[in-house]
Amino acid sequence: MTLRLLLIRHGLSSFNLQNRIQGRNDLSTLTDQGVAQAQRAGQALSAIPIQTVYSSPLKRAAETTKELLRYNSKKIKPIYDQDLLEVDLASWSGLTNEEVQSQFPDEYFTWKKSPNKLVLKRENGSEYNPIEELMHQADKFLGRLLAHHSLDSDENILIVAHNAILRCIVLSLLNKPQNGFRRIRLDNASISVIKLNSCSNQTKEVQIESLNSTAHLDPPLPKKSSGARLILVRHGETNWNKEGRFQGQIDIPLNENGKEQAMAASNFLRKVSFNKAFSSSMSRPFETAKIILNNHPNLRIECLRGLVEIGHGQWEGKLETEIRETWGKLLDKWKTSPETVQMPNGENIQEVWTRATNCWEQISETLSQNETALVVAHDAVNKTILCHLLGLTPKNIWMIKQGNGGITVVDIPTDPSQLPVVTCLNITSHLGGVIDDTAQGAL
Repeated sequence: MTLRLLLIRHGLSSFNLQNRIQGRNDLSTLTDQGVAQAQRAGQALSAIPIQTVYSSPLKRAAETTKELLRYNSKKIKPIYDQDLLEVDLASWSGLTNEEVQSQFPDEYFTWKKSPNKLVLKRENGSEYNPIEELMHQADKFLGRLLAHHSLDSDENILIVAHNAILRCIVLSLLNKPQNGFRRIRLDNASISVIKLNSCSNQTKEVQIESLNSTAHLDPPLPKKSSGARLILVRHGETNWNKEGRFQGQIDIPLNENGKEQAMAASNFLRKVSFNKAFSSSMSRPFETAKIILNNHPNLRIECLRGLVEIGHGQWEGKLETEIRETWGKLLDKWKTSPETVQMPNGENIQEVWTRATNCWEQISETLSQNETALVVAHDAVNKTILCHLLGLTPKNIWMIKQGNGGITVVDIPTDPSQLPVVTCLNITSHLGGVIDDTAQGAL
């Protein structure tokens, strides 16, 4: 049973179009483009049974909710929740970014560099931290939501709100990684999917199934910033993925479905102009990369040992049921505390983390600001890279989903003091829909 949260940012608003700070005021409304974006998000979600809808009461979110629900077969009455209001930016609301930068240069610099440290003044002169308040607001919303919806239920909950509050909800679910606010991005009418399950110790298990998917819009990927971009893909399906066998460093090739997944990824990325390409030195990611680069026949793929899959040692080639016969307790620890497990005659996750993140940094350093690179690797490798980028740790690898053929985008800021941004994570809509239904595999 899975409780699934579908997070939707409102469509393009009049203030978005004018490059104005919206904050908590209710002066901004959806543009015609924003209405069309909301409708396309509604169409993308139409096959998913939705039981409950929560929405910010601000007009731009409420209008988005109305458009989304046009495509839902059930008559659902939205719950308008004050804890889904956007961040309170006081006197900044209504000003353009240029006006804020001119009138409040020091505060604007802090907002762009370290938003969690921003302190503003209310009309009565009292000081407050907008992001700290918003994180508390997100915690309250999630607390009430989880009090009303069981983790043991099979339920899809739609949440329609704003950029900053939705980011805070995601970060709250990820246990508030350091500097997390600037590590992720949420575009207008984007769809993010978070899965929640209950654990045996009465805690919740959180997994980002996808983040900031704009595949239903045109263009299907968020606009590239002025810096370099890396597109990280997990290889297509193999027979061992389908059977649930631990593959590790045994070189299993793609099956026919895996080749079709790679071709679907190629079609999805057909308008991307790649300047460089990198792959794990194993055959399944290399073949995936070759298929994706059908439209770039002269681009050489550089194979890197740092991107190879985790070495499962004596577990490789085995089903989970076979592993449990000999290593039952170790298998349980792998599922709950992966950072504590040394694979029998294999690797531990810290070793994979070190080589994979070092390899990722080396790739990033080779790119100039205007370049885009393709990187194709494996489940565990991709998860460690993404945990690193999100400010998580090796124990958090289960918080990240990487489906076969799933596409993730990372943008590198031109300012070296700024963190890379996980622009979108695990897009699999080119394989069938919003929900990732690729093989669960054995990792």
